[in-house]
Amino acid sequence: MDLSLASSAATASGDPSPLLWAALPVAAYLVGSFPTAHLLARSRGVDLGAVGSKNYGATNLGRTLGRSWGILCFAIDATKGALPVVLGGWLLGALGAPSGGVTTATAWCWLATALAAILGHTLSPWIGFKGGKGVATGFGALVAMWPVLTLPAGLAILLWAAILAVSRIISLASMVAAISIPCSVLVAALAANGLAGVRAAVPFLVATGVIAAFVVWKHRSNIARMRAGTEPKVGAKKPAGDGAASPEMK
Repeated sequence: MDLSLASSAATASGDPSPLLWAALPVAAYLVGSFPTAHLLARSRGVDLGAVGSKNYGATNLGRTLGRSWGILCFAIDATKGALPVVLGGWLLGALGAPSGGVTTATAWCWLATALAAILGHTLSPWIGFKGGKGVATGFGALVAMWPVLTLPAGLAILLWAAILAVSRIISLASMVAAISIPCSVLVAALAANGLAGVRAAVPFLVATGVIAAFVVWKHRSNIARMRAGTEPKVGAKKPAGDGAASPEMK
């Protein structure tokens, strides 16, 4: 890979320039803020903020317009998480490098780009700083962080599918999958180079831990419903007028 553009945007030490520190997260936030579910619902004459769980996520969209719409929304939201991360990784010279193959500052700048995309999705200025729950955009952003977080994110989506198949609760599957990512990063770092590997992976451990905590926090209403035994399950009949209890993928 030709890193001439990336090197020209870096300082003499190889760390990101102030321009990249400013531009990449801002650009990622704007890309992430694209209100996919809102626009798809509007295209069918539906105000997603007034139906179902009132969340601008793929599950609420899918429950309102049909499963194919939810899948389309998930795919677009994952893509808007991946695009700025791929571009940022290329400009930073981090794409394709192991966790110890880039400077700490470069790792943090790349991770800030991913976090900004997720934040844009969950707090979109185009719909009053509302949004989804960050699962699809976060998945896309982390998969795109090749190779450091690609495998942990891939394993997380497999775990998500397994938990969903057993429990039929989307919110539970989403939280467990999010929590599994920093755990996978820790195990991989230890297996690769022991404590030295963990030290090299600290930025990625911290960032994925923050993302996992954020996803769990965004699902706090779902947790309350699970504790009360009222969290809806996939395939279960929804009582009339109980749309607000729908779980969210995002």
